[in-house]
Amino acid sequence: MYNDTITGNEREAGAQATVSLVVPALNEARNIAWVFEQIPACVDEVILVDGNSTDATVPMAQHCLPTVRNVRQNGPGKGNALRTGFLEAKGDYVVMMDADGSMSPAEIPHFVHFLDHGYDFVKGSRFVAGGGSLDITPIRKMGNRVLLLAANRLYDACLTDLCYGYCAFRRSFLDQLDLHAAGFEIEAEMIVHALRSGLRIAEVPSLELPRRSGCSNLHAISDGRRVLRTLFSERPGARSPAARPTRPARSTS
Repeated sequence: MYNDTITGNEREAGAQATVSLVVPALNEARNIAWVFEQIPACVDEVILVDGNSTDATVPMAQHCLPTVRNVRQNGPGKGNALRTGFLEAKGDYVVMMDADGSMSPAEIPHFVHFLDHGYDFVKGSRFVAGGGSLDITPIRKMGNRVLLLAANRLYDACLTDLCYGYCAFRRSFLDQLDLHAAGFEIEAEMIVHALRSGLRIAEVPSLELPRRSGCSNLHAISDGRRVLRTLFSERPGARSPAARPTRPARSTS
């Protein structure tokens, strides 16, 4: 359960936190319109991080949302794209989501709600009550379970989902997240660094939708190995000493 009481560290009375949405994209012209047309009013800026797309991703994004900020990533990989976007973000809160239509922008207010009410890092879960997936394959589901079990044991946590990149966090904690990963393993790196740093974590229900068109750049086996290496290399005691992580809170609403 979660605590709805806003603490002294939260927003001042009457103030409204600003929200930056970071969307990494590579050749998503056929999907980006659906995503951008559903962005809710609580989002103050949208940052499209383009990975040198060869299709009309950028002009399509500008057509659908003239205020979008287009940023070109300076290296390969989803991790590089996200890190680039995070550094460009100006909002109090940063939300990250994919450009392929597998994550609904309509869920963003739910993430913001938990940041407003005392949490520092909010992650979507397909496996908490109210969540689900219309796209996950048996091998991805099995891999996620194995990696989730490893993460929970190594970090004394009780998470329900690990390899899902719909997350939001307070930008003021970006330094604590200390992100370096270049590929898909950045999602796991974010979570375990949040645990290591003692950030207040909430899981919220999220429905993963099928990719609207095109093929995913995810490679289940090779990317799964990279996630596993990240879990072991970043565990408490593997590098510099870190405070014992607190168990994350989980939403049941």
